[in-house]
Amino acid sequence: MSKAKKRNPSQPKPAAKTKRSGWAPLAAAVLLVAAIFAGALLIQNNNQAVVSAAGADLPDEISVEQAFQKREAGSFILDVRQPEEWEEYHLTGSTLIPLDELAERVDELPRDQEIVVVCRSGNRSQAGRDILVEAGFTQVTSMAGGLKEWKTAGYSTVSGQ
Repeated sequence: MSKAKKRNPSQPKPAAKTKRSGWAPLAAAVLLVAAIFAGALLIQNNNQAVVSAAGADLPDEISVEQAFQKREAGSFILDVRQPEEWEEYHLTGSTLIPLDELAERVDELPRDQEIVVVCRSGNRSQAGRDILVEAGFTQVTSMAGGLKEWKTAGYSTVSGQ
């Protein structure tokens, strides 16, 4: 007969042997990758929301050629120059609201249509675009180079009222 060893009650129990599985580190790695991917998507969606709020799918500024195409497609053309500049020449079908009056007159503009803001050289149109964006317009852009570049490119303008 073999004698079983008696355990001394004052000694701690020996740890039970556990079989380690290889799936735990793999699961942790998969969860980490999923968390990183989800975070990246969240950041991308937030950035897209900011872009959308600042101009739907319109860039901040477009070229004269792009502005011509948008005008032909029916976009609203907003001229933010002064009345005397307007009378000298302007785009057929455009609407004049001088930049210094724009913030008070935004209710005169369509919110359901793309708006292309134009001026003489492109500087005031950027400021006009920013006023409209701050007023909640989402489909607004500015024409780079202004009406000076429009005329240089050979596109037509009209004079007078």
